[in-house]
Amino acid sequence: MPDSLLALDASHIVAYQGEPGAYSHLACKHTFPDSKMVNCATFAQAMQMVEQGEALYAMIPVENSTAGRVEEIYRELRKTELYVVKEHFEPVNHCLMAKAGTKLEDIKQIGSHPQALAQCDEGIKALGATNLAMYDTAGAAKHLAETGEDGLGVISSELAAELYGLEILKSHFNDREGNTTRFLVFAKQHKLPPLDPEQVYITSFMFRVRNIPAALYKAMGGFATHGINMLKLESYMVNGAFTATQFYVDVESHFQAPEMQSALEELRFFSEEIRMLGTYYADEYRVAKKPV
Repeated sequence: MPDSLLALDASHIVAYQGEPGAYSHLACKHTFPDSKMVNCATFAQAMQMVEQGEALYAMIPVENSTAGRVEEIYRELRKTELYVVKEHFEPVNHCLMAKAGTKLEDIKQIGSHPQALAQCDEGIKALGATNLAMYDTAGAAKHLAETGEDGLGVISSELAAELYGLEILKSHFNDREGNTTRFLVFAKQHKLPPLDPEQVYITSFMFRVRNIPAALYKAMGGFATHGINMLKLESYMVNGAFTATQFYVDVESHFQAPEMQSALEELRFFSEEIRMLGTYYADEYRVAKKPV
């Protein structure tokens, strides 16, 4: 932990990946406005701060409505014992920015995190610019502020432009309106929210099926039988083995709900390993977007 944080109570610290001004930073400000936000170089370091008791929460992006899932997070999930205690949806307003005095037609190269570049692909092509992959959106802004490179634009947040003294050439540069990133908040301890029939809950877990025919179909059958809405099912390989597939799942249910317990009983029968990640309230953004 940095010396400047030693005097702070860890219960007031939220860790995130990226430079100040990153969208993870914005998500922290909107979710925990009274907390101290600490930036880390990697997702793993942010989560390690929580594991080691140096931060209460880690704010981690897991998927984007335009570019899809953040692949590396699912590799980290297998290595951590943290729990998911909250979700947050952060609207993304990508801004194309450059050093002061630069015109749009001067931009020859655009740098940012690969996810941001993917989310602005059409706009980049329209300018005839080439991509430059960088480790972080706000890091790209910081790099440009420090180097002052001619012909270089970067994609980052409005907050990053303000922090690093850059000029916004085009706001809402992302290809799709409604571009939104979903974040999960990780903590060392998990406390189940009370079961209330009027509330909407998400339960997240990981599992690996037994290597038998139709194991996945049978393992998931209990959720359909008991009327549980499955929101997300992601697969990824374990240790590079093509026969050992791990799955990440989000369902709309409370862990203690009777129908959820029945579905999990069937899942256990056809699985080698299950790890519950947590039950938490569905974010208001998700509830507002739910079809009537």
